[in-house]
Amino acid sequence: MSLSLVQRSNPVLALYVALAIGAAGGLPFLRVAPNRLLSGEPIFLWDVLQLLGNQQIDALLLGLVVLLCIAVWQPGQRLIQAFIILTMAASLSGVWLLAGQFASSATQAENPLLRTSLGAGFWTLAALAWLIALDAIARVQLPTLPRLFLQSAFFLPLLLSLNEGQQLSIAQEFANQSDVFGPAILRHLQIVFLAVVPALVIGLLLAWRMTRTRSLRQALFPILNVIQTIPSIALFGLLMAPLAWLAVQLPALGRAGISGVGIAPAVIALFLYALLPIVRSALAGLEQVPAEAVNAARAMGMSAGQLLWQVELPLALPVLLIGLRSAVVQTTGLAAVSALVGAGGLGQIMFDGLFSAANELVILGVIPIVLLAMMADTFFKVLSSLIKTRP
Repeated sequence: MSLSLVQRSNPVLALYVALAIGAAGGLPFLRVAPNRLLSGEPIFLWDVLQLLGNQQIDALLLGLVVLLCIAVWQPGQRLIQAFIILTMAASLSGVWLLAGQFASSATQAENPLLRTSLGAGFWTLAALAWLIALDAIARVQLPTLPRLFLQSAFFLPLLLSLNEGQQLSIAQEFANQSDVFGPAILRHLQIVFLAVVPALVIGLLLAWRMTRTRSLRQALFPILNVIQTIPSIALFGLLMAPLAWLAVQLPALGRAGISGVGIAPAVIALFLYALLPIVRSALAGLEQVPAEAVNAARAMGMSAGQLLWQVELPLALPVLLIGLRSAVVQTTGLAAVSALVGAGGLGQIMFDGLFSAANELVILGVIPIVLLAMMADTFFKVLSSLIKTRP
């Protein structure tokens, strides 16, 4: 094999294809059990294909493998990458349809109460389909907004086929808990909002002050760095006792909902975690403001507040958004752990499933958290792109 051929190949895609083949053959695609307490018997992908007996599916799988192998050795062909994106979107929907069809046939043929769970093979294949699509989207080299739109549209075939998996245990678990998800999502968003917004305001003011007082920077950054090293559960625990004492000493705080358990320790802890990325990015952005712009604003008679809001902040905004995006995504994930101190949210669903040995319920709690974090990340990327392209 020549060196030029190796350089033209796509080793990342080759690794993904190898992992997908290994997952399809070596990991259980589904698990069938009489109830949620038992792990059940493993069902492999080949067993599902044999049971359904559809030769067209076998032909499509073979064609998919051939297409991926071509893409490994011709990564520069944009048309091939476009086909890869479409086939991966169809494949993600396809593995869901296969699982749903098997669950329906197994339930009708054996036991109406039978539970068919998604196995490690399904989740591995779904994740690899997403990673392969991301690699192909990156190689197409689209501008930021079309790229983000394409990444979001990737899930459209899966969303359109969700009704075909009603007999899967994860769909049944969702139906049983459907009235819980709406309030849990709203509570999760409330926790994130109450933590990030004060962190943004205070972090921006601290960064602005640091540009004028170097000693504040030297004193504050070590404290913020230490806070980042404290595990979230430990920080929640450290806040419980002081807040409980304050609620006893000041009954008005207790009546306002501030106590050792609940939303108060969660919001305070997440606020402290969000400060560092916001302060650091705001400081970096403010320090990049040209001195000529600041001097011109001062010559026009602007006050310190006008200088900050009308000159420095707009010029520092692209860098500030990087830290804000990091803070929001981080807070969205850490808010799940706050359920352990009674804050509620999507973490409550996740831990309810964990404590009751319901793996599907755990997944149903995790998936919305991941989606919310991805949506927040996409939103700030779009916003940053729009700011960079403004005249």
